[in-house]
Amino acid sequence: MRINLSPQSRDFGIEVVRSGETLTINGEAFDFSPMADGDTLPAAAIDSIWFAGPVEKRDGELELTLFLPLPTNFSPEQAFPQPLLSVPDGIVIFPAPLPPEVEETVSKEGV
Repeated sequence: MRINLSPQSRDFGIEVVRSGETLTINGEAFDFSPMADGDTLPAAAIDSIWFAGPVEKRDGELELTLFLPLPTNFSPEQAFPQPLLSVPDGIVIFPAPLPPEVEETVSKEGV
């Protein structure tokens, strides 16, 4: 499975789990096992806000594009993501954000 990522500002995150040709996105399962080689399923035919393009099956491999929510501390890897290739079963690992900034507190004694 190949997952392309399309970064987008969103107020909520995404969790994806792969099990064969089924993707579970934030608890909702999408089963693409009925697709035959050469099939294309348009994004408009998928009842989900997460698919940014069609799902295609070529040479026995699914290829799709998901929106990748960007947090305020997004990293360059999230802003310009590389495709996820040969995605194994289990939790899909997305590019990580930058560490949160730590606010420094200044203690003023004797003021």
